[in-house]
Amino acid sequence: MYIPKHFAVDDQQQIIAFIKTNAFGQLVTHVEGRLFASHMPFLLSDDQKSLVGHLAKQNPQHAELDGQDGLVILAGPHDYISPTWYNDPGVPTWNYQAVHVAGRCKTFTDPARLQALVEALSAVYESGSEAPWQPDYNPAMLGAIVGVEVSLDTIQCKYKLSQNRSVTDRQQVIDKLQDKGATELANAMAGELIRKK
Repeated sequence: MYIPKHFAVDDQQQIIAFIKTNAFGQLVTHVEGRLFASHMPFLLSDDQKSLVGHLAKQNPQHAELDGQDGLVILAGPHDYISPTWYNDPGVPTWNYQAVHVAGRCKTFTDPARLQALVEALSAVYESGSEAPWQPDYNPAMLGAIVGVEVSLDTIQCKYKLSQNRSVTDRQQVIDKLQDKGATELANAMAGELIRKK
């Protein structure tokens, strides 16, 4: 990923927090010599050395996955930024946050490990529900999925949040984003503005 210096994020705690908050991403590898992507939720392993998820056994991506280098793309909030929102001259652009994780892929089919993964994913994504789903399914259904682990060999993090603009321009962009309801991105920009002061 191309990352100009003023958009680079190197703080490991900040990157880990981003990964946990934005863990739905794309796994990109090769299938029969061509690029192939699957959209899926991931969990960060307890030791923070890999991302873990699962694919349907019918998904052809799992067949060639073991030992292959993969790329996981995780995106945060994003939106169009109009040059009319600046005091100083500018051009149309897009603000966003993204993490790319590159690493070696492994698959697993051990039922106990798959069950633990499904229950861990459910616990994370059901946590905001008033009546969270309690795992209750036929264990044979685990035979329809394949676990995927991608090691965190390389992590790139980019927050393109108008850091190359003046404080006044950045505040005006935040205000315009708030006005249009893009609060997550506005809040990310506001947080970045406070961190850099």
